[in-house]
Amino acid sequence: MLGRAVPDLGAIACELDAIKPKLKPAGAVLPLSAVKIEAPIPRPARNVMCVGKNYHEHAKEFTRSGFDSSASSAADAIPTAPIIFTKAPDCVIADGEDIRYPEGVSDSVDYEAELGLVIGRGGRGITKADAYKHICGYTIINDVTARDLQGKHKQWFLGKSLDTFCPMGPWLVTSDEVDPENLNVKCWVNDELRQDANTRDLIFDIPTLIETISAGITLKPGDVIATGTPVGVGIGFTPPKFLKRGDRVTIEIDGLGRLSNMVA
Repeated sequence: MLGRAVPDLGAIACELDAIKPKLKPAGAVLPLSAVKIEAPIPRPARNVMCVGKNYHEHAKEFTRSGFDSSASSAADAIPTAPIIFTKAPDCVIADGEDIRYPEGVSDSVDYEAELGLVIGRGGRGITKADAYKHICGYTIINDVTARDLQGKHKQWFLGKSLDTFCPMGPWLVTSDEVDPENLNVKCWVNDELRQDANTRDLIFDIPTLIETISAGITLKPGDVIATGTPVGVGIGFTPPKFLKRGDRVTIEIDGLGRLSNMVA
């Protein structure tokens, strides 16, 4: 198991629990500045699974925005079951890489700071009680979104899956090092703090999400799930604060580092 070359963490996600105690530094030390750090799962084998409207205040701000095809009024802003959608795997980029502004395709580009998890043990019909046993680690995800496409097409896949629209990183932190139920989530655009929340405010917690998705879909090692974004996205301001070229989006989650990407 040790000493073999692997293409990325996705290939050994199911083995991390067994491998971690045996890992020992060896060979020449390289400074981080001398290497390129890829996204933890640079090209997921399947679509990135995402959760819409999973913080109370964000659900309300999104419904008020007029772009929410899942609610007809403020009265049904809070979902009664998880809203699951996906992003194409090819839109994943690493910390420090540029988010490409989609000139001629969208002029309403938004950011969404999210806690991401990576499945280590696959399974179908996973119960809430067993859900955390199936997670190998956590990372940060920016669910970049073209709001005009999201509204125009009603379903969200196109608006969520444009090239470079899934920054992920800077690294994967193994699940034994993280308390996912109490993590501060913050997002800055340039020097302005836009999002500031905690994962304890999730409408549907992580065990509920895993139980819901796996009820009829077999989760596999290396699958990525983004758990939703809190209040403070660009569409929530009046007028909206969409991203433009030259903006830098920086997301910080307790214990997971900082994910920072420029819009170019």
